Amino acid sequence: MNVHHEMSHEEIVRAKLTALRCEHRDLDEAIAALSAQQLTSSLTLQRLKKQKLALKDRIARLEDELTPDIIA
Repeated sequence: MNVHHEMSHEEIVRAKLTALRCEHRDLDEAIAALSAQQLTSSLTLQRLKKQKLALKDRIARLEDELTPDIIA
């Protein structure tokens, strides 16, 4: 049986969130490992931290998409 299932917008956003959180966690581990080394380039660490921050911002935007607006 050939069943075709299209993902809803919410499912796509949740899949992206999962991937971005995983990438964010991997960057966090890479930063921690490089920080522990004595001969690490500070420029490399700065770039990784900047990437991690950009990922955090993308994650926050996607989470906001999933959160319904509540009128106070």
